Amino acid sequence: MELLASAPHPYRIVGHPPQGATDLASLLRGHPLRQAAKSLVIRVALPGKKRRYVLAVVRGDHRVDLGAVCAVAGGVRAGFADRATAERLTGCVSGSIVPFSFHPELDVVVDPALLEEDEIWFNAARLDQSVALSAHAYRALAGPRVAGIADRTGTTDHRTAPADAQAA
Repeated sequence: MELLASAPHPYRIVGHPPQGATDLASLLRGHPLRQAAKSLVIRVALPGKKRRYVLAVVRGDHRVDLGAVCAVAGGVRAGFADRATAERLTGCVSGSIVPFSFHPELDVVVDPALLEEDEIWFNAARLDQSVALSAHAYRALAGPRVAGIADRTGTTDHRTAPADAQAA
């Protein structure tokens, strides 16, 4: 919230009943699911028994393509990070992960389809409050790597990971 408050970009904060599932949070906030920034922490195994973490950000109506995230990160395999790791790296309760990284071990990669939206929505690091921000302002503030990491074939199935790994 400090980042948003210190930036020159306008944004809105909206309160709502606690919700961490992207599809249900979008209904509560009253916007199309495609405008939701779904943020998931992905663990990528690298050659030489090393690993790195990626905060994959996709439209709410898309799934994260783990193979694409793995390729972007230069890995050999990828999977969803466990809940404790995701919360440690993001500083957010699972289900409220913001599409920004403030941890040196967590790289942000956003799918370009999300950036095509005029406005995006995401939980404000808590389950009962959300932020609306222009996609242009998000890109300027987050400085994410932009790469095709969404699997658009599963657009009707909004649950891309176990509920404890979801973010809205």
